[in-house]
Formats: sequence, structure tokens, C-alpha cells
Amino acid sequence: MSTNSEDTPDSPSPATFGKPWPEFNDGLTYRDLVRSPDSGLTLIDFYSIKHQSSAPLLGWLQRIENGQITVNGTVITDPKTVLRELVYHRHPWKEPYAPHLLEVLFEDDHLIALNKPSGLQVLPGGQFQQRTVLTQLQWHMKNQESCPVPVHRLGRGTSGILLCAKTKLAKTKLAALFAEKTSQVVGNRKVNKVVKMSKIYRALVCGIINDDEIVIEEPIGTLKYPGVAKGLYVASSSGKPALSRLHVLKRDVKNNQTVVQVEIQSGRPHQIRIHLSFIGHPLLGDPLYVSGGIPKCCAPETVDETFAEDGGYNKPANPVPGDCGYYLHAHQLILCHPITNELCKITAPLPPVFLANESGESTNQE
Repeated sequence: MSTNSEDTPDSPSPATFGKPWPEFNDGLTYRDLVRSPDSGLTLIDFYSIKHQSSAPLLGWLQRIENGQITVNGTVITDPKTVLRELVYHRHPWKEPYAPHLLEVLFEDDHLIALNKPSGLQVLPGGQFQQRTVLTQLQWHMKNQESCPVPVHRLGRGTSGILLCAKTKLAKTKLAALFAEKTSQVVGNRKVNKVVKMSKIYRALVCGIINDDEIVIEEPIGTLKYPGVAKGLYVASSSGKPALSRLHVLKRDVKNNQTVVQVEIQSGRPHQIRIHLSFIGHPLLGDPLYVSGGIPKCCAPETVDETFAEDGGYNKPANPVPGDCGYYLHAHQLILCHPITNELCKITAPLPPVFLANESGESTNQE
């Protein structure tokens, strides 16, 4: 099996794909079955209670009055209508800017590894329903029997290697491989097992890290946070075990920042951002996490009855996990191929910011 290596001046141009995004997406259709406990509820009661995270009360009233809800196939604009079968049509909307080109780092009959640009979301969610890696894969593979699907996630602001499965068997085995890697961290300690996967990142952090090597073992849990319906992941002594190994690559005393390599032994959401901020060195430009592995703003939950043009919630005033601006790159992935059992080493070329910061004397001395 061929593997990709870092670009050299004589290497051929990498393969890329990606279609420009249309100005508006196709909208969405949500279907709800009215079950016995909900029978007798009015239209507005059902949506404002069952789907409170999608829009405030006044937003749902607007959507109903706009004729976006059908009951048994008939458009209903009276919010006091008693429920039967429901269909909510979300009108097309203009999604925020996102890059669309994806570089292919490795591909065979079972896997495809992509170099995801910062600013592109992996799967649909929130404001981004069309402008995602998954959509580009569907467009790119539309004439094939099956479409590759990502088997893990990278934050929207994180660039680098995204591994996708092209077959159901590969997806199942890769999912098990990722789960096995995370389960090896027990009680915040790595269990001694044969390593079948290694994920190595580059990060640019605030401040000068004095130690050359650091092992971070702070558990990661959740707390309530405005604008994040399922809660925000944070450093928490009562959370799940997580382990990151940090190696300093370069200290930039003049600009008070450090370039580090991080290998994660578990795959908790936002793990590197949380762990580096926990030790007092948050990612440079991170709008959310500050020292201590907690969010910059943690105001109590409040009821916001204002709504956006489509009836949903306005963008939160406080930073949220999907906000970009930080410097984190999934640089290298080493794994045992789930089908052939061959050792694969996949490398995503470093973005310009890391090349600029790692040039010159890249040592561990100040």
C-alpha cells in the first residue's frame, strides 16, 4: 500500500476536489410522529416544548404563520391546531462562509484520507447543513454505489487529516479502532496494549512552555453553557479519562508563544484545546477556552425570545465551540489498516502559519 509523505519541491500536485457552495442551501424537512403522550397538544405547544433548542417560542410562531408546517399533508397556520402527523419545512438559508476544496492524502478501495481546511465543518449541524465535508463527499461520489463517511470528527477550526470509510466493513472496523484507542485510557492512565493507531497534532499556543515533555491527564466532562444545547466540554475532575502527550518543538520568546506536537491517547471532544488551556497555555487565537480548561464566558442560562430571520435562534453572543481563530492541525496519522493490516503513515502538509513558526532554529532551547 502506498503512503503519503510530506511534500517536496519535485513532488506532483496533490489531488483535490470540491464544488463551490451555492448561495443558498436546499433547506430541510423534519418529520415528527405524534405519540400518545403528546396527543392533545397544540401545534405551538409541541414545537416550542419538544424542539425548544431549535427556536424560541416567537420563532416557532413565525414559522407556523409562514406556512412551514403541514399536518397530514395540509399546511396549517393556526398555532392552536390539535396535533396529528407533522412535517416542518425549513426554508433554504444562506450559510456562513466555508472553504470547499479538499485535498486527497491517501485513497484505496476501503479508505480515503482528506486534508480538511480550517473553517469547514465535518458533519451537518447548527448553521452548517450543506457546507460540510460530508456534502462534498456526496457530490464527489454521486455516481458510485456508496459514499465515504467520516469515521471521526475534527473541530471546524481544526485543519488536517480526516479519515473516511468507503465501505460498511471499513466503517465498522475503524469505529471499533477509534473506540478501542479511547478505551485504553483507564483511570487517566494508558493501558499497556499494542498501539494500532497514533494521532499527532501541531498546535500554536500562548506563552512559553518550559518543560520539553508534558503528559496531561485531566478528565473531560460537560457543563451547561448558553448556545450549546447538549452542554460544553470542559476540564472536569468528574469527567471521563483523557490523556495527551505534549512535546515542545520551538519556543518563540519574542512573540511569547510555543509550537508543540501533541499525541492524544483518547478522543474526547475538543481535547487538545481543553488540555492545553488547562495547563495555562491555550491555543493562540482560541475564542472559547482560557487558562484552566474552561470557557472564557460562562453566563447562566437565560431565556432569549429574540429570533433570527428564519425563526431560529440568533448566533450566541458568547463564543461557542465551532468558532474559529485558533491554530491546530491534525498532522500525522499512523494506523494498522483495518482490512489489509498493513501499517499506514499519512501526513497532512503543515499550513503556512506552522511553516513560518517552525522555520529557523527549531530547538527546545530559549
